[in-house]
Amino acid sequence: MEKKKYYVNIGTQEISQVEFGNNNDFIIHANDEEVFLLREKMNEMYNADMNGFVRAHIPYVPYHNDESNDNYDDGLIDAFKMIHDLGDGKTREHIESMNILD
Repeated sequence: MEKKKYYVNIGTQEISQVEFGNNNDFIIHANDEEVFLLREKMNEMYNADMNGFVRAHIPYVPYHNDESNDNYDDGLIDAFKMIHDLGDGKTREHIESMNILD
């Protein structure tokens, strides 16, 4: 499968072949299947984030005992691992400098 260049913004969960605005935090080279898998990881993060938002309005559930926050954090790390693996040199260096991957 042919790999194409994509611009990724993890904060807005954007994956685009068109560089626009601030969507170029990370540059990856991926095929359609890899982009689909990254999109799935970002969708899982979004769902966990929404569950965390609901949980935040329940005062008797502490943050550190909240499964949705753990799921979001795990999804974020998984997405960064995938972006690192698919990324160009600058992207890999940036993620490595963040010290979030083991």
